[in-house]
Amino acid sequence: GRDGLIIAFGFALLTNMFAYWNSDKVALAMSGAHEVSAADAPELHRMVEELARNAQLPKPRVYVMNTPAPNAFATGRDPKHAAVAATTGIMQLLSYDELRGVMAHELAHVKNRDTLIQTIVATIAGTIMFLAQMAQFAAIFGGLGRSDDDEGGMNPIGLLVSIIVAPIAATLIQMAISRSREYAADAGGAQISGQPMALASALQRLEAGTQVHPMKVNPATAHLFIVNPFKGGGFSGLFSTHPPIPERVARLEQMAYGRDFVTA
Repeated sequence: GRDGLIIAFGFALLTNMFAYWNSDKVALAMSGAHEVSAADAPELHRMVEELARNAQLPKPRVYVMNTPAPNAFATGRDPKHAAVAATTGIMQLLSYDELRGVMAHELAHVKNRDTLIQTIVATIAGTIMFLAQMAQFAAIFGGLGRSDDDEGGMNPIGLLVSIIVAPIAATLIQMAISRSREYAADAGGAQISGQPMALASALQRLEAGTQVHPMKVNPATAHLFIVNPFKGGGFSGLFSTHPPIPERVARLEQMAYGRDFVTA
């Protein structure tokens, strides 16, 4: 009923507000990233500083993940508390301009305050999942000790809906928002770097590189990365939090050839 919905929403809101305020610490810890100084990674720091200036953002903290898997992400509840992280694999795989395009994409996430948007979406999805779990408990434990003729017995259709449909609905909500934010960050990153085709080239190389070196990260952080950190394809691709790379590349090509951009 209404009380259950209020409790579920409140629980999800509290959980996700905690995650929002601590998003940078949680994401960086879960990914195994460590902060690097300008002395440790001078070229990466100079790149991020220049792009942040282009985007009119404070320079974020810079982190590195020691893994051959090529990927990157941004986190932080607002531009003042932002951090960008790149793997050693992405720095070895991409050219300077390609890596610059990736870092510009991550700064676009920061500028668009996507962490806040993701928190709101996670609250909605969390509410759906919480209600589904409560429905399962009610159906299972409410049905114990009752005969099939009891009116309050387990409703198999309702149980099926709570087990199958609700998690899919929550996933679809997250997918829809996450995919739209990736498109927006691609466009924003192209504006910040001035090189849409460098980002397009990077995305293609990252997709191929991830098939060879998938990341070993918590699935809860998958949506943060610039490309799906796991091997895609097949049925799993339908439920990816990231839009298809060919579609992202096509949109960047439209930007490059439809507007006055300097291309790599």
